[in-house]
Amino acid sequence: MRCIRTALSLSVGFAALAGSNPAFAQTGGEQASETQDSNVIIVTARRQDELLAEVPASVTVFTSEMLDRTGVQQADEFVQLTAGVTIVSGTAEAGDTQINIRGINGARDAESSVALVVDGILKTNTAQLNQDQGTLRQIEILKGPQGALYGRNAAAGAIVIQTLKPSDILEGGIKVSAAEDNTYKASAYISTPVGDSAGLVLSGSFNTTDGFYRNSFLGNSKVVDDQETWSVDGRFVAELGDSTEVDVKARYADLSGASINFNTSFHLPNFAAVNPAFYEDVNTHPFGYYSNIRPTNDQTTFETSVKLTHEFESMTLSAWALYSDVDQSLTADGTSADFARYTFPGATPASVAASNSCFATTAQLTGFPLNQPTFVGNNPIPFIFDPVNGSTFGAYSPTTCDGTQYQIREQTDISAEIRLSSNGDGPLAWQIGTYFLNIDRDVGVSLGADLGQGITRQLYNDANSSNPTSQLFADNFNTNVYAVFGSVDYEIADNFDVGLALRYDIEERKVSSRVPVVADPITGAPINPGQAFGAIPDQQQTFKELQPKLSLRYGLTDNLNFYANWGIGFKSGGFNNQGSAAIVDQNFNQFIGTNVLINDNFRKETSSAFEAGFKGSAANDAITFDLAGYYTKVDDMQFFEFFVGSFGLLRVVSNIDKVDIYGVEFNANAEIVKGWDIFGSVNVTESEIKANSSRPYTVGNKSPQTADYTINLGTQMVAPIAKSFDLVMRADYRITGPTWFHTVQEDTGPTLFSGLLPLPADAASPNKLVLPAFVGDADLSVTERKAFGVLDLRFGLEGDNWNITAFADNLLDENYLNEVITAVEFGGSFISPGGRRRFGVEVGYKF
Repeated sequence: MRCIRTALSLSVGFAALAGSNPAFAQTGGEQASETQDSNVIIVTARRQDELLAEVPASVTVFTSEMLDRTGVQQADEFVQLTAGVTIVSGTAEAGDTQINIRGINGARDAESSVALVVDGILKTNTAQLNQDQGTLRQIEILKGPQGALYGRNAAAGAIVIQTLKPSDILEGGIKVSAAEDNTYKASAYISTPVGDSAGLVLSGSFNTTDGFYRNSFLGNSKVVDDQETWSVDGRFVAELGDSTEVDVKARYADLSGASINFNTSFHLPNFAAVNPAFYEDVNTHPFGYYSNIRPTNDQTTFETSVKLTHEFESMTLSAWALYSDVDQSLTADGTSADFARYTFPGATPASVAASNSCFATTAQLTGFPLNQPTFVGNNPIPFIFDPVNGSTFGAYSPTTCDGTQYQIREQTDISAEIRLSSNGDGPLAWQIGTYFLNIDRDVGVSLGADLGQGITRQLYNDANSSNPTSQLFADNFNTNVYAVFGSVDYEIADNFDVGLALRYDIEERKVSSRVPVVADPITGAPINPGQAFGAIPDQQQTFKELQPKLSLRYGLTDNLNFYANWGIGFKSGGFNNQGSAAIVDQNFNQFIGTNVLINDNFRKETSSAFEAGFKGSAANDAITFDLAGYYTKVDDMQFFEFFVGSFGLLRVVSNIDKVDIYGVEFNANAEIVKGWDIFGSVNVTESEIKANSSRPYTVGNKSPQTADYTINLGTQMVAPIAKSFDLVMRADYRITGPTWFHTVQEDTGPTLFSGLLPLPADAASPNKLVLPAFVGDADLSVTERKAFGVLDLRFGLEGDNWNITAFADNLLDENYLNEVITAVEFGGSFISPGGRRRFGVEVGYKF
């Protein structure tokens, strides 16, 4: 690896000289589906073949060549090359992905805001957003609401992927790479004709890594961010006569690795006199891991689809059906130690056993080094109750006092669509269709007492088990979606097009609790707070929305187009785990006087978005550019909230009543000389919360999880150095601006510590600190993720059918945060680090 490091480091200076101004968000810096004119790019983002320059919307395109030269395979990679788009992926578990496009975010535990379309088929499970999708040939990212085209959950945009389609020739390829941290990747494909009118593609991939971080308590083991995945994809395409084609696909994927890659950071300024780390800027946190539970994450995916296309004389009929099954589970340490859920013995043998284990492991580990300001004292009693001998653990400590957590998300989707569209060359293009989707989803979060015997992988374990369940959320969610849609595009003149698209969605949702009516063996209360008055009743609700979209394009000159569009975006409402509202009200509003409104149901989200801009070229198309401005009003924006306390942990979705978002985006690409391109883009987004009944004091703050700006700069050189191969160098530098992840930003407020501090000392805690409530208040101004820049570099040799490439991810070894989950009433955040520097080499061969 040393020679690779040296070569890459020396080439950075060269790359910096070559790199200049923005480009490739709209044009990708490369040519997508190409015609004989190499500057013409064909895209299918609007469900029809169109010239990229004439699409009346912002579209980012990654062609097959660009995918090869950037090494991009998954969403978290191509998103980083796209202006105005950010992603959080894999911090809690592999299927946990939220993509933000121009301020519209996909809330964790709700539906996605971005449609994923692969080979013309809409996928509806958010867990699939960051999976390998086979042998990629083109990726298009369409920005702005696409509900009229793709329906529910396309409020922010759509990702349209094309994979390799078999042809009448035999072809194949293999690519392998090796990098630091025992990181290895391999992928291969083969495409072969089958008879005279059919073909088959088989693809496979394998990825493994030890990750960047280690667990100091578990023998410095590689169990923090390790992961291993493999997948197999098949695609069979056959012509059934001159006018009919059938396209059958199947895919299986398996993932195993770690979960819950988080540390705790505190934001209690009045505690800083005891230890400055109690008031910590999240950006300066030194990461350390030491949980006594090995975190695990397992995911299996099976999906199969069939698509039928028939060409009539003046129209095309297409119909497809999809079956998808994704099962996920995770195990991890708990978060309950500082709230003494398992510290003190109760009336049951299980609570006594949990308390005994907590005290014993604390005594064994007294003085074990933890991240400041946390520490293991002589006993597990929270330090405010026993300042001399007590402890402050934070989350995920090496003792058993945290308890355990086991989570599942198992989802089966069955969907189908029938569409009729025009296929002529006249000025009028149209399409009309209908769509159906059924989702059957089981979600469970189980907290258990840690008796030192590991985790039992089932949602409910009785009081006499080795991992008795102490709190349980378990629900079955069933959804039926019915939709009709249509669109008309008319070319008024050669330089003037207008379009209208319309879709109507009806979404029927039901939820049924799967929690048994039993008591918590630790506290004696119901195992789910929602059972305070008996079993939790079933619920159902229907959400409906009409989603229009208007668009126009006007050619000002042969090389300059003006475009504008307006559309409505829609995300269905839904249900939190039943009992969530009771927990928040009892533990926060009643105990410390907050005014947090959380419901067991969350409302649908709608948005109205307008965009206008220009696309053009100059210098005989050596320079391409586009400029866009946008304005979006969001009603009932869905937002993920995380609560921790003596009850354990709670994940819910709330609504922000009104948010305004507006911004500007510029992209450009320039070919300086043949073989040398410079490209870049910049996006600036402003946002403001206009109303928020969930947390009224946050009005005026920014939209959560929205970067103030993104900047992409890059260059690519292809220099012939022999008759049979080229020297290829590419550098991509991405700057992501400051980002708030919560609605609570430059704000202060009470925490659970504010409620505990005024309590008087008693016989059980004679040394308790008795202080005014305000001493426990939090200041959340230190929770904004600061701007950061990541430089990726690739440098190697490329022949007609082979390549040898050295690469460096995050070459400058920038420290940055992947995610900040602020638990406001806890007075802290759960923070996850971004990827560190990694050097490697890649070898590829095609035939």
